[in-house]
Amino acid sequence: MSEPMNIARVRWACRRGMLELDVLFQPFVEKHYEQMSVEDKHIFVRLLEGEDPVLFAWFMGHEKCADPELAKMVIRVRGRDAA
Repeated sequence: MSEPMNIARVRWACRRGMLELDVLFQPFVEKHYEQMSVEDKHIFVRLLEGEDPVLFAWFMGHEKCADPELAKMVIRVRGRDAA
């Protein structure tokens, strides 16, 4: 597995068009990203590649993510499983 994005690029990718997503992503990255496994970093970066309306629906619970890895990361970012 290739090396994940560096922290500066991840921080930049966390800057979204929706304030609600910024409020979720930015504190999560600052607190958890550097300690995450390489695999989890890749999953998180893949999550950031999603479109804002889709991510918003997942994080607000309006829709369920069909991808199990991304769904688990959504729960983690929301704070239910910050480990």
